[in-house]
Amino acid sequence: MSSNHHKKSRRIIRSFEAKALKKRPFAQKFADWLTKSFGTVAFLVLNLGFFIFWLLVNTGRISSIPVFDPYPFVLLITFVSLEAIILAIIVLISQNRENQIGTLRDELQLQVELYAEKELTMILFMLRKLLRAQGVSVGKKELEEMLKDIDTSYIERKLDSQLNPKQKTIPQKVLEKVGQTIKKG
Repeated sequence: MSSNHHKKSRRIIRSFEAKALKKRPFAQKFADWLTKSFGTVAFLVLNLGFFIFWLLVNTGRISSIPVFDPYPFVLLITFVSLEAIILAIIVLISQNRENQIGTLRDELQLQVELYAEKELTMILFMLRKLLRAQGVSVGKKELEEMLKDIDTSYIERKLDSQLNPKQKTIPQKVLEKVGQTIKKG
């Protein structure tokens, strides 16, 4: 493939992602900004510094500041718990958006691949016609298979059955055993 083709492909991918990023509501943009900010070494150092300062103050090591959260540091535990909950929610918001973009990208890729498959089938069909017109025999079974349309619903059902096998639950197994026992008895 030419480098020009690669540049066009990258431009299409970038523009797809850029469109998705522009469509984000303010809350998602804010969550993405927070995720980017919180995922830094600076944020880690800031948190560590804050926690060390809190512990030093509340263990009486800094005498100029009165102890306000003595051991077992209930306020600190509450603060850390709330921070963890808020950070987890912010990260989940960003991940949901990323998943949506990924799903759209996968669907777009599938549609392009199906379209390319149809084009390739047409090219094979035309090639077979040309070869036959020139008197070249093309009786290959594989070529005939390639000329058939892809049954995407069959592929989808097959993948679904592989990804979600029907496993018997414990009650189903027990009922089958009971049924077998009744038939024998």
